[in-house]
Amino acid sequence: MQSLALIENWPVPTAATAVVRADGTVLGTRGPTEHPFPLASVTKPLAAYAALVAYEEGAVELDEPAGPEGSTVRHLLAHTSGLAFDEHRVTSEPGTRRLYSNAGFEVLGDHLAKATEMPFAEYLRQAVFEPLGMTGSTLDGSPAKDGVSTVADLARFAAELQAPRLLDPRTVAEAMTVQYPGTKGVLPGYGHQNPNDWGLGFEIRDHKAPHWTGSSSSPRTFGHFGQSGTFLWVDPVAGAACVALTDRAFGPWAAEVWPAFTDAVLAEL
Repeated sequence: MQSLALIENWPVPTAATAVVRADGTVLGTRGPTEHPFPLASVTKPLAAYAALVAYEEGAVELDEPAGPEGSTVRHLLAHTSGLAFDEHRVTSEPGTRRLYSNAGFEVLGDHLAKATEMPFAEYLRQAVFEPLGMTGSTLDGSPAKDGVSTVADLARFAAELQAPRLLDPRTVAEAMTVQYPGTKGVLPGYGHQNPNDWGLGFEIRDHKAPHWTGSSSSPRTFGHFGQSGTFLWVDPVAGAACVALTDRAFGPWAAEVWPAFTDAVLAEL
């Protein structure tokens, strides 16, 4: 795919990217696809997928209590538990505001560790990394932001999101469905969004503006970006997903080049 060559003009030391279809066919790559990159918040979709495996295994229920008073596993996954961004402090009633929360995912990790009787990082490895062959992926720290992975591994995960093998497709469809519709909130790096649509661990594009995906991305596009200069999106209408990992922190450079890159990829599809 010629569009992938655009990453060579990004103002970053190292970048790698891949586009993958639902059947796992990699349509194109660029850059060192086996190079390990810190994921920052692209860790969250991986953690969420492990939580959904735990749900299907019967270790947890989505609507069981977890986190602050009145909060559930579902609230934590959907950033509506009321926990602050990076503090274990309650700032609103569960289900009323979309407060993007690293703390919420850390509470979720602790909850799952107790329910599964194993450290969350180990559960993630056994539930997601190992069965998908993600041998270059690790979690050493917070389930909100401390994952490390490669483009090759995340391409495998992106194929799984499009054609699930580890989960019932109905569970994945629920994860990509807006939870607590109409909820307002701030999308980090992009300001206040009304509504700020989110599924279970995955941000949903809808009609947000500005946004880190492209102007031609379908409203059904879902995924995540990370402050380490990383993103993963799946566009069900286009029938493809894209991963891009860099080693430069998110900033105005990313807000400028990512949407144009995504539009170029979609145009070539």
